[in-house]
Amino acid sequence: MIAANNVTLRIGKKALFEDVNIKFTEGNCYGLIGANGAGKSTFLKILSGQLETTNGNITITPGQRLSFLQQDHFKYDAFTVLDTVIMGNQRLYDIMKEKEAIYAKEDFTDEDGIRASELEGEFAEMNGWEAESDAAMLLNGLGIDTDLHYALMADLKGSEKVKVLLAQALFGNPDILLLDEPTNHLDLDAIEWLEEFLINFENTVIVVSHDRYFLNKVCTHTADIDYGKIQLYAGNYDFWYESSQLLIKQMKEANRKKEEKIKELQEFISRFSANASKSKQATSRKRALEKIQLDDMRPSSRKYPYIDFRPNREIGNEVLMVEGLSKTIDGVKILDNLTFTLGREDKVAFVGGNERAKTVLFQILTGEMEPDEGTYKWGVTTTQAYFPKDSTKEFDNDLTIADWLTGYSEIKDATYVRGFLGRMLFPGEDGVKKVRVLSGGEKVRCLLSKMMISGANILIFDEPTNHLDMESITALNNGMIKFPGVILFASHDHQIVQTTANRIMEILPNGVLIDKITTYDEYLANDEMARKRQVYTMTEEDN
Repeated sequence: MIAANNVTLRIGKKALFEDVNIKFTEGNCYGLIGANGAGKSTFLKILSGQLETTNGNITITPGQRLSFLQQDHFKYDAFTVLDTVIMGNQRLYDIMKEKEAIYAKEDFTDEDGIRASELEGEFAEMNGWEAESDAAMLLNGLGIDTDLHYALMADLKGSEKVKVLLAQALFGNPDILLLDEPTNHLDLDAIEWLEEFLINFENTVIVVSHDRYFLNKVCTHTADIDYGKIQLYAGNYDFWYESSQLLIKQMKEANRKKEEKIKELQEFISRFSANASKSKQATSRKRALEKIQLDDMRPSSRKYPYIDFRPNREIGNEVLMVEGLSKTIDGVKILDNLTFTLGREDKVAFVGGNERAKTVLFQILTGEMEPDEGTYKWGVTTTQAYFPKDSTKEFDNDLTIADWLTGYSEIKDATYVRGFLGRMLFPGEDGVKKVRVLSGGEKVRCLLSKMMISGANILIFDEPTNHLDMESITALNNGMIKFPGVILFASHDHQIVQTTANRIMEILPNGVLIDKITTYDEYLANDEMARKRQVYTMTEEDN
């Protein structure tokens, strides 16, 4: 068990947390959620002892060991992969190294023998003889091949380091496990393995993640950070979301009924307070009126953008014909004779590990790149809006947000444009910010505003959820589901793919296309080889 007792954390004059009291108990997995900046990662640092509180304290059941996912990917570069994992239980690792040092002595003394005996006893109690095999099992489960186990961390790719640090956090069956964005940069097989591990984990887990599908799979409880407080709910993320929306609806309905009752009582009192025969009833109603209190409807600090793609014209029957499309880049065959036709109700998810092929196909279909062979033809009734994976060029200028978006709008009216910006959480004063200085999430919201204002009936998304918070991802998901036109998209968000797509296309590493009319979950369930191929390739920067 781990608990926060009257925890307050002040940064300057601002209180990030104020008198927080919460207990996390054994056998449960808690999803820690909240708006960007609410303090999710900060709270994990408080729980792990990496950050001191202003007031209050953290208590842990005596004798229990806490483990957390390290965020410094270079911290262990001087160590081997296997040693790095075993360091997840620092006491066990220290015993191993002290034993090695004693046994390596040339002048082995009686005192050394006594000390070695003590260490061996403690080592056995901690299941030390299984340490290397347990560490290897975790590494293999996360996709780190055995031939890398004795390599130096410095020699690993970025995605491999992430997996090793995750194995370190999981090592040795910790009593309390803190995980901050554990699915970042993991391939699908590793995520599925982690899901099963946490589902079967019998101790306490507290996890922060933007992956709603992951939270829904593993969490038994949801801890919601809002206004410096943490409220605990039973159930996973979807249960929390539906419950919170229902609670707001019920409070609004209750307040509406109370307001009607207040109005009715006020009218009676006003009419009959001066009437002697009705004065007692008027007094009684006045007392009743004084007892009615409206529920405090303090709005959540969460802000959901309003994402609504409305096409200016209905799409015709002819949407897109692709015939024999091929592309080779730097001697590598990216696309090989792709042929397919889209219908007016298709929402196509491009899945699989061939990330480059998806991007190249989208660039060809939007006219940014020419194919080596083959043709494509959009229907005469179609208009396309494109969300690129790399939007650097879009924001390499000194325009304000309002001027930037106005450049893409047929209607140049400032009020009209600012309406779109307001829906995407850019209030009036934000409109004069330069696009060059925007954060990653703000740039994504700008691009989504551009797509909405275009009125296109074909939407093309290349990894749109990168840099978005949970609220924006949820709003985008809902907008994609409601959109009446055609969508082509690539996304690592399992829930978006499953709830949006009615057709799945996978471009294999050799550039060949697999095309099936099905949902994503059905695609994976019915094709074991497809499931094995869904490896999310890292970008060059991550590697």
